[in-house]
Amino acid sequence: MKLPKLQKPNKRQVHKFLLHLLIVVCGNAVASAASAFFIIPNNFVMGGTTGIGIFIRNLLGGSNEWAVTLTVYVANVCLFILGSFLLGKKFAAATLAGTLLYPSFLSLFTFLNDLYVKANGAPISANDPLLAAVCGSLLFGFGIGIVVRIGASTGGTDIPPLIFHKYFNLPVSVGIWGLDLFICLIQLVAISLDTVLYGIFITLLSGFVVGLISPIGMRRAQVMIISKKYKELREMILNKMNRGVTLLYGKTGFLQDKTFVLLTVVSNRDVVRLKNEVQAIDPEAFLMVNEISEVRGRGFSSDKIALPKEQEKLDLIEVSDDETE
Repeated sequence: MKLPKLQKPNKRQVHKFLLHLLIVVCGNAVASAASAFFIIPNNFVMGGTTGIGIFIRNLLGGSNEWAVTLTVYVANVCLFILGSFLLGKKFAAATLAGTLLYPSFLSLFTFLNDLYVKANGAPISANDPLLAAVCGSLLFGFGIGIVVRIGASTGGTDIPPLIFHKYFNLPVSVGIWGLDLFICLIQLVAISLDTVLYGIFITLLSGFVVGLISPIGMRRAQVMIISKKYKELREMILNKMNRGVTLLYGKTGFLQDKTFVLLTVVSNRDVVRLKNEVQAIDPEAFLMVNEISEVRGRGFSSDKIALPKEQEKLDLIEVSDDETE
């Protein structure tokens, strides 16, 4: 039995992989720096595995910052294993980097913050807690947002909402917000109400920033493409993007040429990828992107189906005057 030969990646694929890897590294570095320099040293709380670590630290007395890092490591690894079993190998591959990078950077920046505190006697913005909360929220949201934007995952408490979405169709955004707010509220056992309110503020503001950079949840992007190379674009959307596409009859306004307009719906994470694929096939393609609040139907709210092989080979019907007039 002959094993299939592995294809060598081309330069474009290598460059894209390296760029995505760089974004994942930078995003996790920025998010962990926000936690280590602004949120944890000023005794704020927040959601996510970092919030769980802060909760454990406060229960132990609030003097050991390394309890946060250790808890984040343990929680991320446990949630990663759970997600690998319930969400599959593809999810595991996409989440492994974030699972390890964030706590690693958190350890590094916690060490650097300790040096800063020893040299200056107080954490950054210790005299202005609101400024520290705002800066920490903005940086944390930006770091997580750029990672989510390219379709990667930061792991941690993102995993339970994904599991609930898969098995119970609960919107991911609702699960993330609910879990983060719950983690903030349970900390009332160990700290004061005003500190928890700061934590809720941090969670809401950072989540808002993530939503600006890379919308999450049930929102999708509706994309319309006008191009003479509609056949190639149709094949790309069906096979590479693994999305459905509808061909609408159209006529150009100036020359009144008959054409097809391709209509498809993709996740917000896939918009950039789709635009790059369209540009590679036809740099002159006219492309419109609209955000829609919810999508129902096969491939989104129900199971996907594979396109039959014989259907893929069917030629498109050429546009005629009778069909468009």
